[in-house]
Amino acid sequence: MMTAATAREPSITAQRPPLLGEVAGVPRPRHVFPDDELLELSQTFAAGAEALDRTGAFPFQNLAVLQARGLIAAVVPPAFGGSGINLAHARRIVAAIGRGEPSTALVLTMTYLIHRALSRPNSRWPTALREAVWHSAVSDGALINNLRVEPELGSPARGGLPATIARRTAEGWSLSGHKLYTTGIPALRWLCVWARTDEEEPRVGVFLVPREPALTDHSIRIIESWDHLGLRASGSHEVLFDNVALPADHAVDIRAPAEWTAGPEADQCAWMLALLGSLYDAIARAARDWLLEFLSERKPSALGAPLSSLPRIQQTVGEIELLLWTNRALLDDLVLRTDRGAPPAPSESGLVKYTVTGNAIRVVELALELTGNHGLSRHNPLERYWRDVLCGRVHTPQQDSVLIAAGRSAFASRPTL
Repeated sequence: MMTAATAREPSITAQRPPLLGEVAGVPRPRHVFPDDELLELSQTFAAGAEALDRTGAFPFQNLAVLQARGLIAAVVPPAFGGSGINLAHARRIVAAIGRGEPSTALVLTMTYLIHRALSRPNSRWPTALREAVWHSAVSDGALINNLRVEPELGSPARGGLPATIARRTAEGWSLSGHKLYTTGIPALRWLCVWARTDEEEPRVGVFLVPREPALTDHSIRIIESWDHLGLRASGSHEVLFDNVALPADHAVDIRAPAEWTAGPEADQCAWMLALLGSLYDAIARAARDWLLEFLSERKPSALGAPLSSLPRIQQTVGEIELLLWTNRALLDDLVLRTDRGAPPAPSESGLVKYTVTGNAIRVVELALELTGNHGLSRHNPLERYWRDVLCGRVHTPQQDSVLIAAGRSAFASRPTL
C-alpha cells in the first residue's frame, strides 16, 4: 500500500501557469523564484505535513525556511527590500507551498494580501506604519493578518458592527474585544484588528496592533481553540484583547460604516481569490498525483493488471483532468487580466473562486470514490487532502454571496429592450 512518503512528487514545472512577467505589457518582478527551488520547498514541506496535521502544531520551521529564501517579503515593493512580484508569481509560490503543506501556504497568503494592499497609491495607512510592516517582513519575516471574525458578529462581510471597541485615550486608543479564526496567530507580528470606535457616531475599520510573538503580553491573550477538520496546522486560534494601548496613528483606516459597503477593490479581490483558489487547486493536484500513482501500482489478484488499465478508471481520471484543466484556465485568465491592470469585477472574481474551489473538492471526492478504504485510511494522504480541501468553502465570499452578487450583476447589466 502506498504512503505519503512513496507518493509521486508533483511536477511544478509541468503544472505552473506561464510566466506572465514575460508577457508583453506585464512588468517583470525583480526576483523570479525558479521552479526547482519551489519544487524543493514543496517536497520538503510535504515530508512533514502528516506530522503537522496529526499534532496540529504550527509550522514555525516552514516559515523560517520561507524567510531564509526571501519568500515572505516577495510581494513587498523593491524600494523597501522586497521582490515586488506580481500576481502570477505569487500564485506560483502559493501553489507550490500548498501542494506540500497547505496551512503554511494559507498563512503566507494572508501576509501577501496585506502587503499588496499596502502598496496601492490609495492606501490610507500612515506611511511610517506601511514601511514598518514591509521592513519587518524583509528583515525578520514578520507576518501580518486581518482579525475580523467575532463570536456574535460572525464575518463582517455580511454586515453589522463589530463588538471589538477602540476607546479614545489621552495617548491614542485602548482596544478590547474577542476575535475568532485568527490564522497564523502563533507567529503574527502585526494584527489588523477590525473594530469600532466608542464615538457617538461610531467609525469602523482597521487598528494595527504590533505584537512580539515570543513575549508575554497580558493585554493580548491567545485561546488555543483551533481543533479543526482541515488545515489543522494553521494556528487559527481565538484572541482576546484587554485594553491594548495603541498610539493614535494606529487607527490606520477607520471610516463611517457606509463607506465600507462597496466592498474590496477589484484588484484586491482578484489577488485574494486567485491566491486562495490556487491554494485549494494545489491540494486537488496533490491528490490527483497520489491517485495516479496508486492506480498504476495497485494490481488486484482477480484483475491481474493495474487498476489504471480499466476504462471505468480512465474515464473518472479523465473527469478529474477536466476539472483541473478548467481551474487552470480560469485562474490563468484571472491572473493575466489582473497583472495587465484590468482585473475583473469582484462578482466575476467570486465566480472563479466558487468554481475553482468546487472543482477542487470534486477532484478529491472522485479520488476517494476510486480508492475506497485505501483513500480513507490515515496511512495515506488522500483523506488529509479531503479534509484540507473542504476548507475552501468557508473563505469569504462564500457560495451564497458569490451567486447573489453574480445574479445582481446580471440584472444590473441586462440589455434594455
